[in-house]
Amino acid sequence: MSSHTLTQPLNIYLNDHLTGAFGGAALARRMADTHADDSRAAELRTLARQVEEDRDALVRIMKRLAVPVHRYRTWIGLGAERIGRLKPNGTLVHRSPLSDLVELEAMRTGVEGKAALWRAMRAVAERDPRLDMAELDRLARRADDQARILTGWHREVSAEVLTPDGAGSGAGSGRRADSVPGR
Repeated sequence: MSSHTLTQPLNIYLNDHLTGAFGGAALARRMADTHADDSRAAELRTLARQVEEDRDALVRIMKRLAVPVHRYRTWIGLGAERIGRLKPNGTLVHRSPLSDLVELEAMRTGVEGKAALWRAMRAVAERDPRLDMAELDRLARRADDQARILTGWHREVSAEVLTPDGAGSGAGSGRRADSVPGR
């Protein structure tokens, strides 16, 4: 295979992930800002910071590999996050508790994709000395940790939001139904 044949898929792949990373970072930051008074606020801010750091790590990796960053794609990612805010959520004016659940699912999907990215790049690193295997392993572990955290939050919020009359609010979360983040 020619160098061009190998570069083109890598260029597309990394820019696709960068598009998602910009959208994911915006979503994580908005989730953290929206839940500023919640007991989970510090954890959400940490997650948002990590997602932004991971996005920046991807940009650095792309530079090391001489893969051009398609700036217009960053706007697509940011635009997609904003369009996602328009989803029907059972209320017209106020934020719905259902928004928390949908946003957690979107974040978890993004984090799983990011973990797959780092593993794919780890396979490339075995043949490309421009990539740091230890860095990729660290990024993959962090994505796995983020996925575990999001899965736990998803379980709690699912019980709180989807159980009729708040009957599920005692399902291990210890919080009342009216204390769901984002209400």
